[in-house]
Amino acid sequence: MSNDLLSDSLVTIRNATLSSKSECVVPASRLIGEALRLMREKGYVSEFEHIDDKRGGKFNVNLTGQINSCGAIKPRFSVKMRDMERYESRYLPAKDFGIIIVSTPSGVMTHKQAKEALTGGKLIAYIY
Repeated sequence: MSNDLLSDSLVTIRNATLSSKSECVVPASRLIGEALRLMREKGYVSEFEHIDDKRGGKFNVNLTGQINSCGAIKPRFSVKMRDMERYESRYLPAKDFGIIIVSTPSGVMTHKQAKEALTGGKLIAYIY
């Protein structure tokens, strides 16, 4: 039984990438779908498709091998836009290297998009 689907999905993706696999299967949810969409936009995964198995669904994710590390941020910190720099240095190895996924009132977006929109939110995950 899983308590955090996003964390389990990111660990599955990281393990598949480190073992040089070209694809993996992760459980489906709206938050995981939005995270995968952002990962596809930034080039960390090539594509993903939803597979309906009549129980909740799964995502078949095609990997590009660009992920060094990824993970869920627990607890989900509420961050104001002006405090985003502190969490960037905490979770990312260098400036402009990797993304932090943030859930904002405007939807799920990267930390750079949240800065441009001048909004804060809850930190969800990091990828680099």
